[in-house]
Parts: sequence; C-alpha cells; structure tokens
Amino acid sequence: MTEPPFHDITGSGPVLLIVPGGAGHPMGLGPLTERLASGFTVVTYDPLGLAHGRLGKPVPEQRVADWSDGAHRVLEAVLPAGESAYVFGTSSGGIAALELLARHPERLAHVVAHEPPCVTLLPDGAERRAELIDHLDGPERPPAQGESATPMGVFLARVLRPFSAHVPAFTADPGRLSLVAGSDSRGQLLHRTTEVLAERLGGAFAEFPGGHLGTLDHPVEFADLLAETLRSSARTSA
Repeated sequence: MTEPPFHDITGSGPVLLIVPGGAGHPMGLGPLTERLASGFTVVTYDPLGLAHGRLGKPVPEQRVADWSDGAHRVLEAVLPAGESAYVFGTSSGGIAALELLARHPERLAHVVAHEPPCVTLLPDGAERRAELIDHLDGPERPPAQGESATPMGVFLARVLRPFSAHVPAFTADPGRLSLVAGSDSRGQLLHRTTEVLAERLGGAFAEFPGGHLGTLDHPVEFADLLAETLRSSARTSA
C-alpha cells in the first residue's frame, strides 16, 4: 500500500484535516493547531514535505488535483472506519480543500475554506489575477531566485500561478461548505473573491478574525471560531 503524504497528528477527538496556505508548509500554525487539539484530532497536511526534510529539493509545477488527492490519501490513512472528517484550508490550501470536497465528498463532514484565491471566477478575473501575481511576485524578480530554498520561493515559482487560475468545481452538497474571509480583509480582492465563491457554490459565508494571515495573527480567536463553526455544522446536520 502506498504511504500517505507527509502529515502530523496531534490532539484527540473528531478528525480535523488542516491544509496550510502558501506552498503547504505549516510554519506558524503551531498556536492554532495547539488550540484546536483540545477538541479535535488535528491532522496537518504537508503536501510537498517542506517541513519534513524536502525544502530545497526541486519542485515541479503544482496541480490542485494532486494536493486534493494527497489530502484524500491522508484521510484514508487516519480516519477510523465509518467516521467523517472536518477540513480547514487557508489560501492555496483553501483551494485544495474545495477540490477535495468536489472530488472526494464521501467522508467529509464539513469543509471551511479561508480566502481561497480563486480570482479568475470574478467578472474581471483575468485582470485581478495579473494584479495579484504582480503584487506578490513582482515583475523584477528573476525566475529562478529562491525557487526551492524557501517556502515563499516555492509558492511564487510553483504554486501561485496554477492555483490562482483554478476554478472550483461545484459540490453536490453545499450545506457542508463554509467560505470565510478575514474581517480585516473587507474591501480587498480576496474578501470579494470569497463572497463570490460562496454565492457560486452555495456555501455559507462568514467573517473570521484578522486578514489573510488571521491564522497566524489571531490563532486563539481564529481557532475558537473555527471550532464553533464545525460544531454548529454537526448540530445542523444531526
């Protein structure tokens, strides 16, 4: 049997799979996962193994479907028979979480996607995507600079372009989906994108603490609201 992709497990309770943003490196998520671990078995997925000794190795162009399938393999390895998992993904990880729900919904209880940068679905998506890439990457950055040496380098070189071009597929059960944006992101591109995604996919929309990096800047408040969102979804579906 093929080994599941890199992941770490902490805590106890219902399984909560976390898909980090950027290049999938879980750096900085310790306080969030520690808070969540009091009520959940937190499984932190590291799709490229960057936190498990693979930082600095060559990385090919990334595909959303590969991250989604890897997340599914992790769940198959850790989920007890007959149980369903919660999933939380932020930024690029939110895109992977949406794809996971669309492709492998059978064992998912609820998915929360935080500011997934699927900007191409906007009416002016091509322009907004170009602006996003220019803002994050910059026109003066040499293509090979830091591509595999840092998580940000991997994100800029191998994740940003293919993921921001992704258009999420519809899910058959939008009641199991929440799209959330940071309260500090109001008026910004990814807040608007998240609202439009909720309308298109039929999922609930809510605001969480902080901005795009709310998981890092407000880990306790963010974790508590995430936990309550997941528990509420369980009560609603019961």
